[in-house]
Amino acid sequence: MLPTDRDGDPTRDQRSDRRPDSSGLSLRANVLVPAGLGPWATLARVFGPATLVAVGYMDPGNWATDLSAGSSSGYRLLWVVLSSSLMALLLQSLCCRLGIATGLDLAQASARLLPPWSRLPLWLMAEGAIVACDLAELMGSAIALQLLFGLPLLVGVVLTAADTLLLLTLQRFGVRRLEALVLALVALVAGCFAIEMVLLSPDWGEVLQGLVPRPDVLRDPDLLLLSAGILGATVMPHNLYLHSSLVQSRQWADQPRVRHRALRYATADALVALSLAALVNGAILILAAGTFHGRPGPVVTELSEAYRLLTPLLGTSLASLLFGVALLAAGQSSTLTATMAGQVVMDGFLNLRLPDWQRRLLTRSLALIPAVLSLILFGDGSTTSLLVLSQVVLSLQLPFAVIPLVAFCSRRRLMGDLLAPLWLQIMGWGCAALIVVINLSLLLSVVWPR
Repeated sequence: MLPTDRDGDPTRDQRSDRRPDSSGLSLRANVLVPAGLGPWATLARVFGPATLVAVGYMDPGNWATDLSAGSSSGYRLLWVVLSSSLMALLLQSLCCRLGIATGLDLAQASARLLPPWSRLPLWLMAEGAIVACDLAELMGSAIALQLLFGLPLLVGVVLTAADTLLLLTLQRFGVRRLEALVLALVALVAGCFAIEMVLLSPDWGEVLQGLVPRPDVLRDPDLLLLSAGILGATVMPHNLYLHSSLVQSRQWADQPRVRHRALRYATADALVALSLAALVNGAILILAAGTFHGRPGPVVTELSEAYRLLTPLLGTSLASLLFGVALLAAGQSSTLTATMAGQVVMDGFLNLRLPDWQRRLLTRSLALIPAVLSLILFGDGSTTSLLVLSQVVLSLQLPFAVIPLVAFCSRRRLMGDLLAPLWLQIMGWGCAALIVVINLSLLLSVVWPR
C-alpha cells in the first residue's frame, strides 16, 4: 500500500510506480516531448494515445447497434450517437486529467483509493466489459471474413484466435509504430464511409432533424434498448482505464507549467480522434437509415444482409466491398487495444502481469465461448443480436467506471492544480447520472414490460 496523506490519497512522489509490463512494451514514458517545440510539432509528438482509444468507439459492436437503429427508426436516434460521442469526449478528457495529475491510471486509483472490498467486484466488471467488447470484435471480424472471402462464420470465429500472434508481433515494434498502424486502419474505415456517403447522397435536412433530442426514447422499450446499446458501444468502460494509462506514455521535458501543457495537448488529441470516431458512427447510422429504413420487407438488422443489399440499392458493387473492408479493418484495429486494456485493468486492480499472449488468450477464450455456442445453437442469424447484447452489457457496466473517475477528478488533494473545474465536475456528474437513468430505465423495461 502506498504512503498516503491525511485524506487517504497517495503522496505525489509515490503515485507513478508502474514497471514495464511483461511484454516489454511499457505504456509509460515511451515518447519524449522536448521543450521548445512549436504547437504543431508538439501535437505530432503527443498525437496517438487517443487514436488507440478511438478504435474502440468504431468497433463492430457499434456497427450492429447503429445499423439496427438506422434501419428500424431512421434518423431518430442520430442525436443519441452525437450525445454519446460528446459524453465520451468529456469522460476521456477526465481520464487524461487523472493520469497526468496523479501518475495513476483509473484501475490503480480505484484499487488504492476506494474501499478494499470493492477491488475484486470492480475488477470482475472491468474484465466483463473487456470480454463483451472482444466478443463484438471477434464476431465482426468473422462476419467480414465471411462477406469478403466466403468463409463459414464458425471457421472465421476460430480463425480470429490467431490474431494473438499478430498482436505480439506488432507490440515488439514499440508504441509509436502501433499507433501509426491503428491510425492507418482508422483512416481506412473513415475513407470507406466517406465514399459510402457520396454514393448514398442522403437528405441532409432529415439528417439534421435526427440530431434534435427526443425524450420519448425513454418510453419506447425498443428504442431504449437501442439507445443503451449505442451508449455502451460509444462510451466504453475499458477505454476509460486504458486512456488514463496511455496518456502517460509521453515524457515531457521539464518546463514551466508542464502538466497543464500536457493536459491541453492530450485533450486536443482526444478531440481529434473521437471526433473522427463520431463521424464514422454517424455515417453508419445515416447509411442504414438512408438505404434500409422504410423499404418494403423486414427490417435490415444483420451486417451480412446489409452487405448484400447495398449493391442493388446503391447501384454499385463498390458499396458492398467498402462495407466489408471497413468492417474487417474496424474489427482488427479494435482488437489490438483489447489486450492492452486487459493488462492495465489486471495490473491496476490486482498488481498482476501476464505475458501478452496469455492475456490475449484468456480474453479471446472467454469471448469465443458465447460466440461458438450461439452459432451452433441458433445459427448465423444470431450474430447481430449477440453484438447488440454485448454493447448493452457495456452500458450496464459503465457507471462502475464513470462514477469513480468523476469522483477522483473532483478531489483537490489528489488532483492538485489539475483539479477539474466546477463546470467540468458538474458535467461529469451529469453524464454519470444520465448513464444511470438510461440503465435503470432499461432494467425496468425488462422487469415490467409494457
